[in-house]
Amino acid sequence: MLGGRSRGRVDEAVARASGRLVEVAMASPGEVLEARGSDRAGISDREARIRLERYGANTVARERAPAWYTHLLRAVANPFVGVLAILAVASFVTEYLLAPPGEEDLTALVIIGALVLFSAVLSFVQEYQANRAADQLLSMIRRTVTALRRDHGPREMPADELVPGDIVLLSAGDIVPADLRILEANNLALNESSLTGESLPVEKSSEWLPTADPDDLGEYLEAVSALDLDNIGFMGTHVVSGTARTLVLATGDDTYLGAMSGELVGHHPPTSFDRGVADVSLLLLRFMAIMVPVIFLVGGLVRGDWFAALVFGLAVAVGLTPEMLPTIITANLAKGTVEMARGKTIVKRLNAIQNLGAMDVLCTDKTGTLTHDSVAMECALGLDGQPDARVFHHTYLNSSFQTGLNNPLDDAVLAHADAEKMRDVLPDYRKLGEIPFHTVRRRMSVVLEDAAGVHLVTKGAVDEMLEVSERAQTADGIRPLDDALRGDILELAHGMNDRGLRVLLVGHRGLPGDIGEYSPADEKGLTLLGAIGFLDPPKESAGAALEALARGGVGVRVITGDNAVATRRICREIGLEVRGVVEGPTLNGMSDEELRRTVEENDVFVRTAPLQKSRIVSALKANGHTVGFLGDGMNDAPALREADVGISVDNAVEIAKEAAEIILLEKNLLILEEGVARGRRVFGNIMKYIKMTVSSNFGNVFSVLLASILLPFPPMLPLHLLVQNLLYDVSQVSIPWDTVDEEYLERPRRWNPESIARFTLFVGPVSSLFDLSTFALMWFVFGARTVENAPLFHTGWFVLGLLSQTLIVHLIRTRKVPFLESTAAVPVLITTFVVMLVGLALPFTGLGAAIGFVTLPGAYFPWLLLTLVAYCALIQVVKVWYIRRFDMWL
Repeated sequence: MLGGRSRGRVDEAVARASGRLVEVAMASPGEVLEARGSDRAGISDREARIRLERYGANTVARERAPAWYTHLLRAVANPFVGVLAILAVASFVTEYLLAPPGEEDLTALVIIGALVLFSAVLSFVQEYQANRAADQLLSMIRRTVTALRRDHGPREMPADELVPGDIVLLSAGDIVPADLRILEANNLALNESSLTGESLPVEKSSEWLPTADPDDLGEYLEAVSALDLDNIGFMGTHVVSGTARTLVLATGDDTYLGAMSGELVGHHPPTSFDRGVADVSLLLLRFMAIMVPVIFLVGGLVRGDWFAALVFGLAVAVGLTPEMLPTIITANLAKGTVEMARGKTIVKRLNAIQNLGAMDVLCTDKTGTLTHDSVAMECALGLDGQPDARVFHHTYLNSSFQTGLNNPLDDAVLAHADAEKMRDVLPDYRKLGEIPFHTVRRRMSVVLEDAAGVHLVTKGAVDEMLEVSERAQTADGIRPLDDALRGDILELAHGMNDRGLRVLLVGHRGLPGDIGEYSPADEKGLTLLGAIGFLDPPKESAGAALEALARGGVGVRVITGDNAVATRRICREIGLEVRGVVEGPTLNGMSDEELRRTVEENDVFVRTAPLQKSRIVSALKANGHTVGFLGDGMNDAPALREADVGISVDNAVEIAKEAAEIILLEKNLLILEEGVARGRRVFGNIMKYIKMTVSSNFGNVFSVLLASILLPFPPMLPLHLLVQNLLYDVSQVSIPWDTVDEEYLERPRRWNPESIARFTLFVGPVSSLFDLSTFALMWFVFGARTVENAPLFHTGWFVLGLLSQTLIVHLIRTRKVPFLESTAAVPVLITTFVVMLVGLALPFTGLGAAIGFVTLPGAYFPWLLLTLVAYCALIQVVKVWYIRRFDMWL
C-alpha cells in the first residue's frame, strides 16, 4: 500500500508547492517578474540555457516500461516458480550429484526447467507487448508552446525546454506546459478537472491576492489552497477559451503536478493477486513440509535404504506440487489479456485481470466516468422558476451573435434541443455591436436590431447581473428590482445551485438607436428575464453499468473533487443509492480506525484531495476488500497506484495512465463490467487447476504413505510419479480455453488458501480409497505381492491413477453434473481423452517397457472400468454434500 511514510512525503511535497504558489499569487505581476529575473519580454536565450542546466528539462518523473530483461526477471520471480526452483535444485543434488556412477538422471530437472521457462516466456511476451502498447498511448506528440525571449519575438519551442522566468502565450486549446503566473488575461478559462474533478471551466485573471499580515502569513498560507488561485495556471490543465500572457514559475518535478507524481514512481504496493499467490505457495510448502519428511522416515525405517527414501521423498514432493501452475496461470491471464484487447482494453500487468475479477469495491471519479465531462444546458427558467421560452430566446440570440472566444456555455446553448427552432429567427436580427466577456465584469452583451428596434441582450453571473439590473420580468409583468424581488431571484439561483446547476441570468434593455460604439458602461438599466442552468449530464450507460456491477457483487464508491450537491444529483439520476456523503476536509481529522468505519457506512466522498482518495482506497483494502479505482486525472494517480487494480483511459493524463494497470480505450463502465466477468472466468479456470491438481496429488501422496507402510516395495518408482504427473499436467493445458458456469461469475472471486486446504482434505482422500482398492486388486487378484512382481503393481496403479486423475477434471470443473448439465470446452475434451488413451497404451509400448512397465492382463480392464465408475459416482456424492455444507466448490 501507499504507506504513511510515502503519503507523508507526497503531502509535504504538495504542501511546499502549494505554499510557493500562494505566495506568488499574493504579489503583483511586477514583483513576480522582478523576483524571477524576468520582464514582459522574457529572458534571453543565453540565460535560458543557464537555467535549463540548473533546473533540468521540463518533464515530470514518470514510470516508464522496464527493459526487456527486467520484464523477463519479473516473469520468473514469483512464489510458484520459487517452489519449483527448490524442487529442481533438490532433484539435481540427489539424482545427479549424489547419484551412483552411471545412474545420474536429469529428467526431473529438465522437465521442471522446461515448465518454468515456458511460463516465464509466455508471461514475458504478453506483459512486454502490453507495456509497449501502453507506452505508445503515453507517447504523445512532442508538445510545443509559444514563448517570448528577449532575443526574438514570439516563437514556437519544445515545452520541455521551458525554464522559470520564460514568458508563455496561451490560447484556446493549449495545454498549460508548466506552473504559470497569469500576467494578462482576456476571457481566459481553464479546464482543471484533471486536478479538481470539477467539470466546468474555471475563469482566470491576472488579479492578485491581498497581501496578508506578515505575522499571520503562515496561517494564511495554510488556509488558502493553491487550487483556488485565480491567477495561477497548473501544468497539465488546458485552456478552454481566451488568451493570456504568463510567467513560468516552476517546471518539471518542481510543479504542483511534479510534486504529486515524483513519489509515485517505483514499486507498486502488493495487490490481492500478489497476496493470494504468496498464500497459496505457502500452503503448498506446508503440505510438502509435512508429507515429504513423513514419507522419507517411513521409507527409511521400513526398508533401511535412506538414500532411496530421500530420492523417493523428493519425487513425492514433485508429485505433490502442481508443476504446471505458473504455466496455467500465465496462459489463463494471457488469454484474458487477448480477449480484453479485443474488448478495447489494454492490460499492462497480467495479474490485473484476476484482480479485476476479485474486485468487490469499485471506486470511481464522477467527472467523465459517470458523466460526459462536458457542459450541457439543462433549463431556461423565468423568475418564477417555470420554463420560459422567452428566456431561451434571448439566451440563444446572445450566444449566436457573440464573436468572442469559444466558450463551452455558448456551445451548450447552441446545442440545446430547442436551438433548432430558433435558427429560423436569426435572419430577423442584425448585429450592431458587442461587449465582450471579461473575468472582472463576468458578463457579455450583444446589440441587435430587429423590426421592433435596437436591443442590448446580456447574460452573466448572478451577482454581476443584479448589479446592472433595475427591473425584472415576472408573471405579473415588469416590476422594479427591489430588495424583496432581489431576494427571490437569489433564492431561485441558490435552489438551482442546490440541484447541481451552474446558473447565469439573462436580461435585456431597449436602446434609442445605433450609437456606433458600445462599452461596458452601456450594461445598465437591464430588465432581468430569467435564469439558465448548466450541468455535466450523466452518461446514458452509467446507470445500467452500475446495476450490472451491483448484480455481480461489486459495490461502488464515488470519490470526486466536485461538490456534494452536483455529485448527489448525478447519483440520483443514475440510480445509485447514497447512504452518506463525506467531504474531504472531514477526513483530515480522522484516525485510520475511524476512516475504516466511515468508508463502510458511506458511498460518496466529495471535495477530496489526491492523497485523501488514496487513503480511502487504503482503508477499504484494510477492511478486506479487493479495490479497483477508475480515474483519469492527476488527482487520481495516488489512488490508482494504491488500488488492487488501477484503471484509466487512453485520453487520461500521463501520470494517471502510468499509475494504472488497465487502460480502457473507451471510458465506459459497461466495458469495465465485461472485464470483471472475464477476470472471474480467468480465475475460475486457475482455481480448477489448483483444486484438481492439489487434491488429486494429495490423495496420491497419501496413498503412497500408506503403501510405504503396507508394501514390501515402493508402490511406484520416482520416474513413474514424474511421468504420471507430466501426462496429467498435459491434460490440463487446455484449461484456459474451458468455459465457466454462469453462476460462478455472479460474485467476486479471490484467493482463499483455507478453501483450497479444506477442498484438498475432503476430496483428496476419496482418490486414496480407490487407490487402496487398486492395491488390494493388484495384490489379491493379480498376485503382485513380491519385488519380482512389483512392475505389474506399478503399471496397474499408474494406469488407474492417471485415468482417475484425468477423468476427475470433468467432475471438479463444475458444480453441476458433468456431461449432462455442464460439458467442458472442446479443447478440454480432446486433451483429456488423448491423455487417457496414452495412459492406456503406454504399458503396451517400448517406451513403457523402457521405464519399467509391463503388459497388463485383459482381466484388469473390467476392474478398471468398475473402479472408475464407482470413483466418479462417489466424487459426485461428495461434491453435492460439500456444496451444501460449505456453499462453494471452486
